[in-house]
Parts: sequence; C-alpha cells; structure tokens
Amino acid sequence: MKKQKTKFLCQQCGYESVQWLGKCPSCGAWNSFTEEKISVSPKISSNARQLTGFSSEVLKLNEISVKDFSRYQTNIIEFDNMIGGGVVPGSLILLGGSPGIGKSTLMLHISSSLSEQGAVLYISGEESLSQVKSRAERLKVKKDNIFLASETNLQNIIDAVNKIEPKFLIIDSIQTTYHPELASAPGTVGQVRETAAELLKIAKSKNITVFILGHVTKDGDLAGPRVLEHIVDTVLYFENERQHTYRILRAYKNRFGPTSEIGIFEMNSSGLKEVSNPSLIFLGERTTNAAGNVVTVAMEGTRPILLEVQALTARTSFGMPRRMVSGYDANRIIILIAVLEKKLALSLEMQDVFVNIVGGVKIKETSVDLAAACAIASANSNFICPKDIVVFGEVGLSGEVRSVALAAERIFEAEKLGFKKTIIPKGNLKNLSYKGKIEIFGAETLEQAIKMVRS
Repeated sequence: MKKQKTKFLCQQCGYESVQWLGKCPSCGAWNSFTEEKISVSPKISSNARQLTGFSSEVLKLNEISVKDFSRYQTNIIEFDNMIGGGVVPGSLILLGGSPGIGKSTLMLHISSSLSEQGAVLYISGEESLSQVKSRAERLKVKKDNIFLASETNLQNIIDAVNKIEPKFLIIDSIQTTYHPELASAPGTVGQVRETAAELLKIAKSKNITVFILGHVTKDGDLAGPRVLEHIVDTVLYFENERQHTYRILRAYKNRFGPTSEIGIFEMNSSGLKEVSNPSLIFLGERTTNAAGNVVTVAMEGTRPILLEVQALTARTSFGMPRRMVSGYDANRIIILIAVLEKKLALSLEMQDVFVNIVGGVKIKETSVDLAAACAIASANSNFICPKDIVVFGEVGLSGEVRSVALAAERIFEAEKLGFKKTIIPKGNLKNLSYKGKIEIFGAETLEQAIKMVRS
C-alpha cells in the first residue's frame, strides 16, 4: 500500500524542503515554493515496471562506431547552420521562447523537411488535431509522413512511439505533459524533471531525435527546473519578442556544435521565412542625415552582420541622469560615457544618454564599443557621421582602441553592402589579410577615431 508524502519544491531550481519557505536558499527566488504530494511504496520490487529502459554494454572507445552519426538536414539553412550543420540522430533538443513568437510554427516547418527522411510524430498537448492541421495547411506543410496526436499522458505518448517507430518526435509542450505515476500537476518541477528524463531515455535507447517545446517565465527564463537544461543536448531560444517582425534564434547550449551562431527569420502570413542577408534588413531604414547614427559590424559566430547604433543625449530633468540601453551591455555604455568625459572632456554628467542597437538584436561582443562611443559623441556634439563609413573596435579604460577578431571578414561584409570607408583598431592593420577597394583607417585612440568620423 502506498503512503502519501508531502514536500515543497522551488519552481525555479527544484530545491526540495519539508516545509514552505518564503525565499529559496538555493536560487534566491521569492514565493517560488509549491506543495506537491508524492506516493511512496514501502517496498520497491526488483521487478518494478519502468516506462522506458535505457542501458548499453561496456565497450572500448576504439570499438565504438560513429557511422550512424550523420546529421539530418532540415533544408532550413538558418536552422542547420545555427546547430552545427544539421540535426544529430538521438539528440534531445529544447526550444523556448515567448508565447506566440513562432515555436510551433518553426517546428511544423522542420517537421515538413524531416518527413522526407523518416516518420515524424508530432504530439500536441495544447491544441486539437484540427487546429494543428489548420496551421499546417496555412504553412503548406507536407503531410505524407507526419503523424499527429493530441496527448498529454506520457504513457500514451510512449505507446504511440512504440507503435509508429518514428525517427523524429516533437513534444508541444513539456509543461503540458505529465507522468501518470506522479500525483503533482503538469508543469511542476517534479513532472517536468521526470518527463524530460523519460524523453531522454526514448531518444538515446531508440535513436530518435526528440524536440521539446518549453514555456518561459515572466522574466524570460525557461520555465521549470534548471535540470531540464542540463538533461537536453541542445537549448535553442527565440530572443526577440513577438512584437518584432524578425525572430532571432540562438543556441545557448549545444553538445554537437557551436553556441555562437544565430538564425534569423521573418514572420509573415505563410510562417517563418529565412533571412539570408540580415545586414540589408537591419540597415534598410537607416537615417543618414541625423546625428548619433553610426554603422558597425558585429560577429555572430562566423557571420558578420552590419548594424546601426543609435545614440541620443538630452539634458536631464532629474538629479540623476538616466542611461538607457537596448541591445547592448548597459555596463559597457556606462564605461564608455566615463571614458568620453575623462579623455575627451565631453560634458555628459547632466545628460540623459540613450543607446539602441536597431532591429532588436542583442550583441554581446565588445567590438561595438567604438561605434557606440562615436554615436554618443555625435549626438552630444550634434555632428553627422558620414553615411558610407563603418566603425568597429573595442575601447579600453584609458581611451585606447583595441584590436578585435576577424577584422578582414568584417571589412569584406561592409564592402559588399557598398560602404567606402572603415575605421578599425590600428592593431588590426598588422597582418590584415583583406585585399579590396574599401578605404581603411586605423585608430589608436578613441579621440583619433572621433576626429576621423567628424572630418
């Protein structure tokens, strides 16, 4: 006979407690504990049935074959390049993003492509079969080798997998799927953890590629315990909000490829469309006759992307001036403002400073420093930067301009889009492999770079 036991779990990190706590001692989240009831058997039989079994024999490393490790191509170039060249058989992939951003739409596009290489089982726990089919018809999805089921019970999902034996399994979503032997509600820490563990066993034991769709919290993090991200092989995340036309998909974890690549898509009436040249998109509405606008080149993995950096300064109406940043590290902008005040004697102590990377892109590398500093100086001094110039480089605390990686690739991308001049760190002029028509200026200090932009 099973006994009922009560415990409290943090919905953010999965920390367990015998009593309710206001603040989680593990992750520091407030009011995150919920009560869950679990069934405990007094004796565990050795013949107890498990939903899925997974084990392998012990082999020497040189005895293991990798002939079945060839990737499946989805023919969606942006997606394939981002995850390292295609989908790995037997991998577990987690896709997260804000509600309505296009997770299910992307998975239907991927299902359509992968169905040519094997059966696809699409499990929807949030929509009926007719609703999924209606979207599939709008997206013109191939229906020959795609099987649909509206199910949330994990046992029934496993039975369907054993019956159909698909090569690809899609779970939409992990928060609606529940383990029948757990008493807690779907979406709780225990359910998400156990369900993900069973799906991992399915992927590895049957060599099925499993896609899991996940919800996000109000803070933008993936809902459920952090162990969910540790279990899966790849974590993909839509960065932009659904209000943006362009969707940026980034890999935050990838056991079989890089995490520096991104995929850019455009949402329209026919679904998600690939954006092969994002530089043209982000510079399509650029204003060339306004102060505070500078074009830079940022690297996303191996792809150079031209972006417009906008800055605006205005006299503050408060005692403390505001520093508002979108798309870049706010702490880097505060450092750049301090360097501009100290080394160039710009009067910014009573100025509100606003910096924006156009297009909703979030840039993490420091090569945007020089363009952001030039944009702030342009906005403060009210001079217009030349429209045919591109600026990139890292700025140090003493005002020096430091070299960045892949300078030749950045310059080549600027030349392809018709730019005539570029300002780069002087250190990058050494051993620069670029041979082209664009005029290159090397800046050793931030002051030199601003003078070049202003002249």
